[in-house]
Amino acid sequence: MTDRSKTGSVHLVGAGPGDADLLTLKAVRTIRAATVLLVDDLVGEGVLNYARKSARIVYVGKRGGCTSTPQAFIEKLMASEALKGERVVRLKGGDPLLFGRGGEEIEHLQALGIHVEVVNGITSGLAAVNALGVALTHRKHAHGVMFVTGHPQNHAKAEDAAIDWPTLAACAAQGITLVIYMGITSIQNLQRGLLQGLPADTPIAVVQHASLPQQRCVVSTLSDLADAVEREQLGSPSIIIVGDVLSGLAQVNATAIRDEGSSSAAA
Repeated sequence: MTDRSKTGSVHLVGAGPGDADLLTLKAVRTIRAATVLLVDDLVGEGVLNYARKSARIVYVGKRGGCTSTPQAFIEKLMASEALKGERVVRLKGGDPLLFGRGGEEIEHLQALGIHVEVVNGITSGLAAVNALGVALTHRKHAHGVMFVTGHPQNHAKAEDAAIDWPTLAACAAQGITLVIYMGITSIQNLQRGLLQGLPADTPIAVVQHASLPQQRCVVSTLSDLADAVEREQLGSPSIIIVGDVLSGLAQVNATAIRDEGSSSAAA
């Protein structure tokens, strides 16, 4: 039994993009050892099969555009359970340190003297590009990759909150592949900004529910980005990929990839 006289621990565990088979061995071991699990909305259904039956599971949904559990409440709950001696796992979709607010949680817990460790997970950006069958840094087309959010983050200064898409477009024009998270809700603004620094025929791809059976992919061009999202009725969670690494795919496989979701659903 847990020794309640001692402070417990907190692990921030990346549950990956959804497919439970993509969990790391360390993530599985950590989930099995947990006495309390705080679970995000985007954690795949099969992931919790690894939790012990006696574990307390608390769902703390965090998804853009939806009613979410306040971050301050989650941090307070993690700390209070750890201080009771529990082995707490904060289970997050993707990786805790990539748009997962892991940095804030680490700072909060360390300030209280609580031991915290991170178990990395496969981020959805990697799962998305794998679904397309291309490389983010194909040496013929790109010499780097940028992971960015399409959802403005909180800043002390309001003028810093807006995302400078033209500047990011200039980076992409120099051979940097853009992988954009949480960009669907601001798709038109995103498109307008990128078009200020990239040609209209720049290849793009949108992958929804990467790694899951309901995965859907669309390949198109930057000038058609917003229309393609509306036409195919794509929503969150989706990853948007921009760059020449998609050039061959956009020309050859667009129709086949777009139809992948429909054939899977029919099966």
